[in-house]
Amino acid sequence: MGKIVLEIFLLLIGFVLLVKGADFFVDGASGIAKKLKVSTFIIGVTVVALGTSAPELAVTMADAFGGSGELIVGNILGSNVINIFLILGISAVICKLPVERTTRLIDLPFLVVTSALFLLLGAFGNCFEWWEGLILVVLYVGFMVYNIILAKKQSKIQLEEATAVATAFDVDNGVGTQAAQNFWQKIKLGYETLKNKVWFLIVITVVGLGMVVGGAQLVVGSAQFIAKELFHIPAEIVALTVVAFGTSLPELVTSVSAAKKGDVGIATGNIIGSNIANILLIGGVGALCTGANGLPFSMEGIISGCVSLFAAIIVFSSCWGKTKSLTRVSGIIMLLCLAAYYVFIFLNLFVLKLY
Repeated sequence: MGKIVLEIFLLLIGFVLLVKGADFFVDGASGIAKKLKVSTFIIGVTVVALGTSAPELAVTMADAFGGSGELIVGNILGSNVINIFLILGISAVICKLPVERTTRLIDLPFLVVTSALFLLLGAFGNCFEWWEGLILVVLYVGFMVYNIILAKKQSKIQLEEATAVATAFDVDNGVGTQAAQNFWQKIKLGYETLKNKVWFLIVITVVGLGMVVGGAQLVVGSAQFIAKELFHIPAEIVALTVVAFGTSLPELVTSVSAAKKGDVGIATGNIIGSNIANILLIGGVGALCTGANGLPFSMEGIISGCVSLFAAIIVFSSCWGKTKSLTRVSGIIMLLCLAAYYVFIFLNLFVLKLY
């Protein structure tokens, strides 16, 4: 009983770290983007995406060296489905997410192609060989080089108007001397003032990232223990839901926090970049780490791979309307697709148990 109480406490601590860490991380990353005159989408698709993909990378390394490797593919594909259907869906419901022209023409088609490539490589032979993992890693390096070059070009021009709302408060606007008498208002004013300094932006970015990743690890570990020991949920259901959802929590809290603050570039860039990182970097590293054994790719992986590809296609097709944005309608459709996906998973597991 004491162990269960401890795990519940750690679960709550993990959620607190995730939420507050995401706030710090978004403030720092978007502030640095403004200082460098780089689009917040570029920051989101590179720095933020890499940071929020850290839990998936940690799970991959642990399973590759200390497990069977069977958790890796399910975690990657499950996280990608959740990233799009749940996180982008919620973010789009909160506010309209404009999608830049270069994103529609390059980043999203690249996500669709890499999703299809991952599915095809895994389906042939039902595993990833080490050389296939190397191909994925090389592609990711090329993607990062492209974004670095694009960032350098964008540093010479003004930030897009859609991503200019990186700072939610204005120190000199709407805050009078009377409000400053309040203790917490003073702290908020001091925080907003410090956000004008580059060193402080770097500090809160690093601290926020640490809180997000650490919180995700606490949530995943505690949720797994509670699900198995308290509710006796089968391990395969925990893997398909808790692990995939838990490792996607950094993307969830970061993107939703960014959407609330108006940083639509980080909200969309984080998900697109994270999904690409999951497929190419984490999938590639997983295949390389498993060596001669290969990275197993089961029938469940093929099904989840098809759903992941379908999710990428939905995002790509949704941003070509008149508004060139992911709208609230698109967000609702994504959430309904996620519900249908999980209903299918549970029904499939139920049928398998009967036979």
